[in-house]
Amino acid sequence: MRTILITGQGGTGRTTVAAATALNAAREGTRTLLLTADRTDTLGAVLGVPTGPDPVEAENGLTVWRPDAAARFRDDLTAFQKRATTALDLLGASRLDAEEVTPLPGAEELALLRALRDAALSEAYGLLVVDLPPTPQALALLALPEELRRYLRRLLPPERQAARALRPVLGRLAGVPMPADWLYETAGRWDVELAAVQAVVEDRSTTVRLVAEPGPAGTDAVRTATTALALRGLAVEGLVANRVLPGAPHDAWLGALAAQQRKALEEWRETYPVHEVPHRGHDPRGTDDLASLAVPGVNTAPTPVEWPVTDHLAEDGVLVWHIPLPGAIRDELDLIRRGDELVLSVGQLRRIVPLPSALRRCTVAGAALREGELRVRFTPDPGLWPREK
Repeated sequence: MRTILITGQGGTGRTTVAAATALNAAREGTRTLLLTADRTDTLGAVLGVPTGPDPVEAENGLTVWRPDAAARFRDDLTAFQKRATTALDLLGASRLDAEEVTPLPGAEELALLRALRDAALSEAYGLLVVDLPPTPQALALLALPEELRRYLRRLLPPERQAARALRPVLGRLAGVPMPADWLYETAGRWDVELAAVQAVVEDRSTTVRLVAEPGPAGTDAVRTATTALALRGLAVEGLVANRVLPGAPHDAWLGALAAQQRKALEEWRETYPVHEVPHRGHDPRGTDDLASLAVPGVNTAPTPVEWPVTDHLAEDGVLVWHIPLPGAIRDELDLIRRGDELVLSVGQLRRIVPLPSALRRCTVAGAALREGELRVRFTPDPGLWPREK
């Protein structure tokens, strides 16, 4: 299944672009699912079809789904209370009834991730279009599966499950009770669910479309988003310049705004594949309005992001890891090698990535940022590198 993630600045029309993209694909014969995490039914207002916790057919071939975060959160909490009955009784805790539970911050994002997993596993669709939140929230959402899995592995290592028979003894030696089997089972189940979501996000056919209005604020937002998405290994297949004004409006105020847009578009074209969507003079409402928007079609052969390792051992005695980071600034870069992982920071953005197997037997020899690509040099560790016979 092909997946297109759509995000951008708040208020730039990303939901409208997502709806138009999904509608056009469905009308071209691709069975399409459109997902959104909005608490309010913005997508339903755009399509002219109310959306909710049950998938609805907005048009032949187009299904729209807005998962109910509150219901899923109540179900999860109720299930947790049942599994943790013994521990809660020891603490003297009072149970929460489902009717008094309201979703905590982040529940919408978790509901969307689960829906993303369920859609991928269903195999009922050829295309999944995801109307993500504005870029900062979208980046945190996309990073969540990988980061939560890492936390689970550190806090509850799966290999420790093999020592179940020793837990009572270890508990007496340590003076504290050891984690119960249900805790490991729950962590294992979460890891499987998160891995399924992570597989969708990191799939080679998953790409991102950025939506922005041309202008100084849009330029800054696009640059930051492009770098952040590259850090996550996500391919930005295009930049949708939305609400582009006509070339030469007669009104002086509109003329100045159009000139500002043209300047931004010229800068964008030097770096990004830009697709312009003209301003319609009103907010699109209904499928007829959406079908008239000039959104780009679906690329059936997207180019995935690659982080290759090249061999320069014969010439320079190093291996080079190439990490594309378009828009990154050298002064904002920071690298820390920690065991078999590399902590990579770009400004306030950070990602901890496992080293490729060959580089785990090497030491970091230096790094350089050239033409939007970070090149990290590694020297083989004589104590770990296989020797030639």
